[in-house]
Amino acid sequence: MYRTHTCGQLRKKDIGKEITLSGWVNSRRDHGGVVFIDLRDRYGITQVKCDPKISKNAWRQADKVRDEYVIKVAGKVKARPKDMLNPRLETGEIEVEAQTVEILNTAKTPPFEIAWPPGDDVKDKAEETNEEVRLKYRYLDLRRKKMVKNLCLRYKLIKFIRDFLEKEGFIEIETPLLTKSTPEGARDFIVPSRLNPGKFYALPQSPQQYKQMLMVAGIDKYFQIAPCLRDEDARADRSPGEFYQLDLEMSFVEQKDILDLTERLFTQAAEKLIDKKIMKKPWPRISWDEVMLKYGVDKPDLRFGLEIQDISKLVKDCGFKVFSDTVKKGGVVRAVNGEGAAKFSRSELDKLEGLAQDLGAPGLGYVIIDQEINPSTNSGRGKSRNQENKKTKNQENNFKSPLLKFIGEEKMGEIVKEMKGKPGDIIFFMAGEELKVAEILGQIRLELGRKLGLIDDNLLAFCYVVDWPLFEPGMTDGHFSPAHHMFTMPKEKDWPKLDTAPEKVKSYQHDMVLNGFEVAGGSIRIHRPDIQEKIFKLIGFNKERIKFFSHMLEAFKYGAPPHGGIAPGIERIAMLFAGEESIREMMAFPKNSRGEDVMIGAPSEVEQEQLKELGIEITRHEARNT
Repeated sequence: MYRTHTCGQLRKKDIGKEITLSGWVNSRRDHGGVVFIDLRDRYGITQVKCDPKISKNAWRQADKVRDEYVIKVAGKVKARPKDMLNPRLETGEIEVEAQTVEILNTAKTPPFEIAWPPGDDVKDKAEETNEEVRLKYRYLDLRRKKMVKNLCLRYKLIKFIRDFLEKEGFIEIETPLLTKSTPEGARDFIVPSRLNPGKFYALPQSPQQYKQMLMVAGIDKYFQIAPCLRDEDARADRSPGEFYQLDLEMSFVEQKDILDLTERLFTQAAEKLIDKKIMKKPWPRISWDEVMLKYGVDKPDLRFGLEIQDISKLVKDCGFKVFSDTVKKGGVVRAVNGEGAAKFSRSELDKLEGLAQDLGAPGLGYVIIDQEINPSTNSGRGKSRNQENKKTKNQENNFKSPLLKFIGEEKMGEIVKEMKGKPGDIIFFMAGEELKVAEILGQIRLELGRKLGLIDDNLLAFCYVVDWPLFEPGMTDGHFSPAHHMFTMPKEKDWPKLDTAPEKVKSYQHDMVLNGFEVAGGSIRIHRPDIQEKIFKLIGFNKERIKFFSHMLEAFKYGAPPHGGIAPGIERIAMLFAGEESIREMMAFPKNSRGEDVMIGAPSEVEQEQLKELGIEITRHEARNT
């Protein structure tokens, strides 16, 4: 028998029991001829005492072991001496007095430290290891305490989802992994068909079309934990190649039904699985227009305020032509109040302006509301004390701004009042085209939140973004692009605009946002073939391209019910629950940023015989610059 208990199981109540443990050597210490081994498995750590007075054989074997050796220990559970109690370990009141120690396998010195730290407040040294090394030796990386906790959290989240949806009457159905390539979304991974030379399958980017077919089939409540395979570039919240999502679809529902269900699901999951606090219940449901105005992004971080305001009407006739001319040309002037930002140094203000310029702005206007601002932000540096003490009217108003001479004190005072500015604040301005201003001030707001320490990592700020435009602004080659995907139902009141003003059509799209990340997207779907064909034509599909979706259009002619759904990303939500910064920390075997599995060496070349059998010839092979 390899074990009677796990290494995290024994407690004070087990004192006196004869037990057997197996695991990895977390650490080994020799104290005055007595060897102590911290034995580890995924459940925890147990201290093993190897005393030559108790068992010379166990002591001799213990003297040979090194970190990460795999060993089996048999012995008796003893109470630790009072001066050796370890409150940081769940097993810290006991130790195992070894009768036998058997080395099951030796281990090379690992390329990075695996040993579990003595407490959750102690930094894991492996965090400093290059990620590429960790991915190459992922089987070692997964022994680490943090990675064990992350994978367990991911599993518990999936189990909670399954249990919850079963109680709600859903059934889990797997859809095909070999499917058809269609012109939608990201690039497909394609798979050649040996039995059908010259033809290819595609790996599914999502089960979108299949789940809609299930609704036509009468499966009114469907879900699966679905693999999504997309040939796309990496980001912190996106893994190239593959990820998993909760794919969920319902028939005979309105948008509110879908949002209510997923709000209950993830509220209960968070409350059961983690210690973080949900900021607002019920979750805010905010229109796309409102989030773009107030937060500058369509995935707002609501853990802090600093809302953006439109001051176009206030400055449309001011003396500063940059502002007034922008408004006359149909642009906007917006501002965000950096509450407490007057403590920023000159270099910090320069970095904020640099961020705005990197995003395409010519600069970043601001006004400091405080007479006694950090001297490094004062354009009057080098003046004598007497000169500085000569108060002008604007100093009495506590305004310092390179724009003051253009805008004037009175108008600046109106702006400050509108923005609820107070001493110690800096108000930042941006003028230009509406969406560009939103993007830039949105990023300035986020940077202010970080620099001012306003982001509480123990909060979960969920919200839904609704009332999306059906199409992206502008046209490409005379055609529109879907804001999300081409199967989203336009709002009924806007159906006439599909013929007259498609750019003004709103949709039943909904995004679920958590702490500034989009964690789910969904919509009420189109279930009428005439509307679906109209959308296809608006996005520029000719008859040949529409044929890719002929199966859907045909199915809709046989009584498709109204339906809709949502698809939360499993790793992305687990990442935020765990407080991680990359979804790769929530995956057992992720790809690196180049889409490679460096542990097993994928992708790789294949044998010429395989290519020949598939009728494939590689005529050019160029490395892609990344």
